[in-house]
Amino acid sequence: MVAEDGIWHGGDLATARALFPEAPQPWVDLSTGINPIPYPLPALPLSLWTRLPGADDEAALIAAAREAYRVPAHAEIVAAPGTQILIELLPRLAPAGPVAILGPTYAEHGHAWRKAGYAVAETATPAEAAATIVVVNPNNPDGRVLSQAKLASLAARCTACGGLLVVDEAFADFTPEASIVPDLPDGTVVLRSFGKTYGLAGLRLGFAIGAPEPMARLKAALGPWSVAGPALHVGAMALADAGWLAQTGAQRARDAARLDALLAPHGRLVGGTALFRLLETPKAAALFARFGRNGIYVRRFQNAPDRLRFGLPGDEAEWSRLRTALTLDAPEASPPA
Repeated sequence: MVAEDGIWHGGDLATARALFPEAPQPWVDLSTGINPIPYPLPALPLSLWTRLPGADDEAALIAAAREAYRVPAHAEIVAAPGTQILIELLPRLAPAGPVAILGPTYAEHGHAWRKAGYAVAETATPAEAAATIVVVNPNNPDGRVLSQAKLASLAARCTACGGLLVVDEAFADFTPEASIVPDLPDGTVVLRSFGKTYGLAGLRLGFAIGAPEPMARLKAALGPWSVAGPALHVGAMALADAGWLAQTGAQRARDAARLDALLAPHGRLVGGTALFRLLETPKAAALFARFGRNGIYVRRFQNAPDRLRFGLPGDEAEWSRLRTALTLDAPEASPPA
């Protein structure tokens, strides 16, 4: 998907169809990092659709999220209709001053801060002058994980200059040891995404975790009834289901290893998480075109043309189509623009 801001995203099969109009149907969409096997949706009471969300509904979700994410007693948690809106609102919490984003990473972070008028640098090592630092941990797209000690050091540095450390833990559910939430430092806001791990991105549900004062400001900015009643209900149920999360995490880890075995002969595996893998190869553009012609959509990158990111196939038919596309010996055509 190419957003209005020009940033490429995964998940938009309209773009895939436009690039490869002759591709076989149905498409296999491997362009996102969303769990391809979603949490089983419960039967929803009709009342969830016919009334405004209630305070009890939100309280149940917050209680489940607090437990699932191991939020400490001194911190607050705010629910939102997806993490994207939280990314857009975070600049309201930070002081004036330069922003450093550890990258390359999810492009919407930099875009949101630039729109808000901040000077932004994407860098592997944040400059000493940066008042606010943004870290995606585990990182998208390469899966890099910063240690708890490193994150605490960055938080202390931001706090010392009145700034803010933002840690986006969208892909931390299957690696809870990577999360900084249980030992949340001062001056830190953590983002958690529901839809990726639980395979329900269309539900639009995300969370911010931090000190009470900035969380109150985020909640006020979101306004009343910001999360739909069905999302509150499903989110509370799924987040309380620790057994499903553990079982699914083990299954997706096996799937990621299976994907690595398929991709390894075609380039260098740079990294990833249990929900996606990153391949580096000089043939990335040709492979993207080959997959597209065979009805398989993978994630390419504007600023890294030698890299492709692969989500996980959802069933054996999709695994078979990916394996077949990888073993084709037909001459490569020029990739689409």
